[in-house]
Amino acid sequence: MRKSLKRPLWLLTVLALAALAALGAAGCGSDDDSSTTSTSAPASTSAGTGAAGAIAVPEAIRSKGKLVVATDPTYAPNEFVDRDGKTIIGMDVDLAKAIGQQLGLDVEVQKATFDAIIPGLAARRYDLGMSSFTDTRERERTVDFVTYFNAGTSFYVRTGGPDITTLEDVCGEKVAVEKGTTQAMDVQRQNRSCDTPADLQVYPDQNGANLAIQSGRADVGMADSPVAAYIVKQSNGQFRLDGEPYGTAPYGIAMPKGSGLEEPVLEAVRAIMRDGTYMRILRQWGVEQGAITDPKINGAIS
Repeated sequence: MRKSLKRPLWLLTVLALAALAALGAAGCGSDDDSSTTSTSAPASTSAGTGAAGAIAVPEAIRSKGKLVVATDPTYAPNEFVDRDGKTIIGMDVDLAKAIGQQLGLDVEVQKATFDAIIPGLAARRYDLGMSSFTDTRERERTVDFVTYFNAGTSFYVRTGGPDITTLEDVCGEKVAVEKGTTQAMDVQRQNRSCDTPADLQVYPDQNGANLAIQSGRADVGMADSPVAAYIVKQSNGQFRLDGEPYGTAPYGIAMPKGSGLEEPVLEAVRAIMRDGTYMRILRQWGVEQGAITDPKINGAIS
């Protein structure tokens, strides 16, 4: 874990505005695309000692001494690229490093497109996926999860754009979402009930969706509630949140099915909740409203 997790507000603002200005720079995708970019970000975590190294992990993991964690760094404040252009930072990264310390393992963060992470886990290219994954029953058929956070979906629009208060209001609108997300599936399902279906625009990453709204190609954006709030906060008044979040569901740390990491990761999450590390990380990234107290293995609610 980094020596100091605190980041001044001006730095977060600079990072977010840079992301909005470069809105197509990073990549994301769909659950059936196995392509990936395995660009490692420097990992500052060192192996834990004493109690931190006491949680048993599978020998294959212990022998290599590290966890390879895949993330798509286009989803601030949960995971995004620092202003050096290569270091991946955010809530999920800091939580991954804290979990690694509890397991007595280094953490190597690798950049991958969102929709390539689950196939990559299934192929055992990564040990964990921490990229704001909603734990769903469909995804549980391919990977195992340990829940650690709750988030819903929020709508955001350009200032002066349409009023969107419920999912039904997207009918007839141009909607920009990231490929492979639950939001994309929500709009597809809603379109079956629309007299005039939404024009669903699916972009390879969240930055592309933001740019579509900023440029007027789309009217409405949808993202996980902490991410949408962050996008709006850092947009200098270009965007506004609309309506209330819907569909609150657990985020899950993803891992290969039957990897033997489920119980160790669950125990590590419980440990960082007990010692205060978990809430400290969430507060430092401004996402404490999503905190949970009872992590579970495969805790999907839908």
